[in-house]
Amino acid sequence: MRRLLWGISIGLLFAFGVQAKESALVEWQGSFKQGALLIGHLTSDEVVSIRTSKRTLIINGERSFGLGLGRDFGPTLDLIFKMKDGREVARQYSVEAREYKIQKVEGVPQRTVTPDPEHLKRIRAEAAKVRKARANSGDMSHYMESFIWPAKGLISGVYGSQRFYNGEPRRPHFGLDIAAPEGSPVIAPASGVVVLAEKDLFFSGGTVVIDHGHGISSSFLHMSKLDVKVGQSIKQGEKVGEIGSTGRATGAHLDWRMNWFDQRVDPRLLMKESVPPKK
Repeated sequence: MRRLLWGISIGLLFAFGVQAKESALVEWQGSFKQGALLIGHLTSDEVVSIRTSKRTLIINGERSFGLGLGRDFGPTLDLIFKMKDGREVARQYSVEAREYKIQKVEGVPQRTVTPDPEHLKRIRAEAAKVRKARANSGDMSHYMESFIWPAKGLISGVYGSQRFYNGEPRRPHFGLDIAAPEGSPVIAPASGVVVLAEKDLFFSGGTVVIDHGHGISSSFLHMSKLDVKVGQSIKQGEKVGEIGSTGRATGAHLDWRMNWFDQRVDPRLLMKESVPPKK
């Protein structure tokens, strides 16, 4: 009997030891909440790949990776870790739900609220072009940098808010609006490569998308001037363009958006300071 109990004890210790070891596969930077961009740092050399239900994650040379949780993501994130010995270890993480504001915007050009049929073809083509740009997955890890604010000014619109334009409900707002005088500089919040630079998109006007690596990108909307071109490498802090009111806008501001592939994330959650510098 004593030998049996000893064997059971050893078995339980072994099982719990394996579980404890595997539970520490990743150290996370960021919060598991809707809109978050998470940075994972693998703590085990045994992991060879990680996948979600939709894609295999890209692990860089420093054994780190990015992962975005969109506006309505959840209630859980499920990951499968493949180990060197062929085993697959499942992990499930709870994702905190957020409450979003309602924002009513008046004075928007009505043609951008209810576009004419002849504009719809253009809108669809431009949307496909932007999606393609955001699907880029450059082999770089600039997203590991500490992001800086791309503009100075006042926050005039927040991520996730349900938008009403001229009293009509439309899609949620997926960016962070920074109001500033027209012509104010827009700088790169992190290094990367320019994958889209368009002066006059129907909804977003002057638009730039920067690939920070591994599916993580920044988009800058409504700009009056673009100082970059597609394929150009840009360093953190370098000028991207100037703030404007092009596209569907009522005044000069920068709409800063961030994506992890098709997951739209909240730029504000990446910042050390909750508001940008005013001057």
